[in-house]
Amino acid sequence: MNSSPAAPHGVSTALLTDRYELTMLQAALADSTAGRRCVFEVYTRRLPPGRRYGVLAGTGRVLEALADFRFTATELDWLSDEHVVDDTTLEFLAGYRFEGSIRGYAEGEVFFPLSPVMVVEGTFAEAVLLETLVLSILNYDSAIASAASRMTSAAAGRPCLEMGARRAHEDAAVAAARAAVIAGFVGTSNLEAGRRYGLTTIGTAAHAFTLLHDDEETAFASQVASQGVGTTLLVDTYDVRRGVERAVAAAGTSLGAVRLDSGDLGVLAHEVRAQLDGLGAHGTRITVTSDLDEYAIASLAAAPVDSYGVGTSVVTGSGAPTCGMVYKLVAREGRDGSLEPVEKIARGKTSVGGRKAAARRLGRDGRAVEEVLVTGADSAVAAWSSDDRSLRALQVPLVTGGTVEARWTGGSGVRLATERHRAARDELPRAARRLSADEAAVPTVTLRLEG
Repeated sequence: MNSSPAAPHGVSTALLTDRYELTMLQAALADSTAGRRCVFEVYTRRLPPGRRYGVLAGTGRVLEALADFRFTATELDWLSDEHVVDDTTLEFLAGYRFEGSIRGYAEGEVFFPLSPVMVVEGTFAEAVLLETLVLSILNYDSAIASAASRMTSAAAGRPCLEMGARRAHEDAAVAAARAAVIAGFVGTSNLEAGRRYGLTTIGTAAHAFTLLHDDEETAFASQVASQGVGTTLLVDTYDVRRGVERAVAAAGTSLGAVRLDSGDLGVLAHEVRAQLDGLGAHGTRITVTSDLDEYAIASLAAAPVDSYGVGTSVVTGSGAPTCGMVYKLVAREGRDGSLEPVEKIARGKTSVGGRKAAARRLGRDGRAVEEVLVTGADSAVAAWSSDDRSLRALQVPLVTGGTVEARWTGGSGVRLATERHRAARDELPRAARRLSADEAAVPTVTLRLEG
């Protein structure tokens, strides 16, 4: 299987799963259903309250993790020692390789309730094992990207900077930085994310650096000497007005930026802008931080702020830390060898049987008017394409015959996803960017193929 050169390979991802995936496999191997061809779909039944669209992120990470989904002697010995599965299943796992196919929305695409953002096809044995891995990545990364998109939209073109690593698990921090950049953030404080995915890294100094020195003047002079006059000086350790005076005195009127991290940011931004201009530092930018979210960013729209640094809110999904995505079997091979639709009918957790293709219908102004799910006979849906220019097909090949489409992985995959998100969000109705609670930006409809 092809893999991304930017991903840290070598450590098996096979046990990043739930026990019941393996115990189902054991039972299916025993009753000879493990080899049945199956189609699993990933989708969410609903968007989090108040959200008008979701943003798919994590696809590239799924593909990178798939390359290392191998049961080595270490994993097999542990499974044996813990009596998780029997010897027949261990033998199968020793040779496990995903040789099926995966299609899905391009990473960075927006999605709505029931959107089939990923479709995994293969035998039951090879596809069922991927459920937990796929969901754990897509649910988290998409939650971060969905929140980040609201923030970059509220910022209305002003740069947003991700700096939430200290508020997340160390591995989640890397994933969050990647997802935030896909949704429009221009940089991250996380060095591992920068190294792994080629992201721009940002950061200069914290309050501790100022407090280390005998006075603010000495701290600023030291930072400027080390980083140059283009650096960003944190001016609110003591008194903001004096901090700005000392910052300009240390770097001159060519000072790159000042950062505000406390107080009433809107009021302070106006005061600091006037002070900088009065000192002749017209080109010095103002960056604000301090527990920002999309609502705080929107409230600063009229303030002379040049960029926003966002931490806790973005890495926790700004109140929606998961997308509620599920991985459901929607078709499986019947006794005659054809794929038959299957569905769950439990109250509140129904699924719609059968493979589905997806497209977005665009109006004359080029903006989305509805999400279209194509259903019908499996062969017809699998081969579906449309000559209708108002329909934009949404699913693309991700894995074919077990081989990963490498362009979706690594740093190049992040760049592709960033471009896709920018285009997809611009395609949404203008009202989709409102932060007020409302329904999904476009409705989801079904197009059933005959025959």
